[in-house]
Amino acid sequence: METLLTRDDFRRLVFERDGHKCVVCKVKDATAAHHIIERRLWEDEGYYLSNGASLCDRCHILAEQTNLSCEQIREAAGIKKTILPENLYREYTYDKWGNILNENGSRIKGGLFYDLSVQKILKAGGVLKEFGDFVKYPRTWHCPWSPGIGRDDRVLKDMGHFEGKEVIVTEKLDGENASLYKTGLHARSLDGRSHPSRNWLKRFHSQFSNEIPEGWRICGENLYAKHTIGYDSLPSYFVAFSIYNEKGVCLGWEETIEWCELIGLQTPPVLYRGLYDREAIESCYTGISRFGGLQEGYVCRLVKAFPFQSFQKSIFKYVRKGHVGTNSHWMYERIVKNGLI
Repeated sequence: METLLTRDDFRRLVFERDGHKCVVCKVKDATAAHHIIERRLWEDEGYYLSNGASLCDRCHILAEQTNLSCEQIREAAGIKKTILPENLYREYTYDKWGNILNENGSRIKGGLFYDLSVQKILKAGGVLKEFGDFVKYPRTWHCPWSPGIGRDDRVLKDMGHFEGKEVIVTEKLDGENASLYKTGLHARSLDGRSHPSRNWLKRFHSQFSNEIPEGWRICGENLYAKHTIGYDSLPSYFVAFSIYNEKGVCLGWEETIEWCELIGLQTPPVLYRGLYDREAIESCYTGISRFGGLQEGYVCRLVKAFPFQSFQKSIFKYVRKGHVGTNSHWMYERIVKNGLI
């Protein structure tokens, strides 16, 4: 990782490297030391030389509007190494605001999409039409004591965001992450591939889709097919664990329960509720699932509502040792249905 600079050093070194010229149109006396990836997406504000480029007023506006891509700016500045905030992943291409860019030109909303200032500048750039309704569910980071951390997983370094706050711990279930909307649904991957478990979820979703408010999404676990862990006493093949409204806010736990009861959805077993207490939370892993079979782990989240952009600071997971990597090909194996009550 590069050396983190102060704000003043960042501006000075970016201009010096670029000869005080706009790297795009070569106009002299560049006015902006532009953050290629928005500094609010970084825990440390992203003052890295490889995250900066000198731009004139006009090109700076185009970059903020994302009509100049991050890749175009890096190439113009001669930046060979792409650096990203920890909550972004190298298998995706992003715009300045952390939205995912698809090969077909469409975009998937990122954490800052719902910010009013971002909405305003994207609207001015005429690119809002490129965003679909679907939102990719983020990867949940591990707590430091989670034994099931995989090679590509991220771990929370600081638990201070949870200290002194009320949290709720629920059982982590071994299924396929799914997001349900009024007009459709998708798995975490958004790949659209057919599978009997996904076909079941489509039929299930059709029974209550009209009750989901416009722009809302219900996130949960599709448990129709056994992955690594099998369950013999599920209340449903779909268990909802969070609901986001049209402003990208994850509802508080009480409101989540109310909506699930209204629609007729099940929620995961609650293992602990109270002020953040590591010892109490650690004791939530017993190895035995409330639904029969093994316990994959647990998920801890803030009881209060939180915005999508604060996801990594509001939720974490614990995964049992030896679980990682054991269910990568479940879609291609013989289907074994989990058991219902």
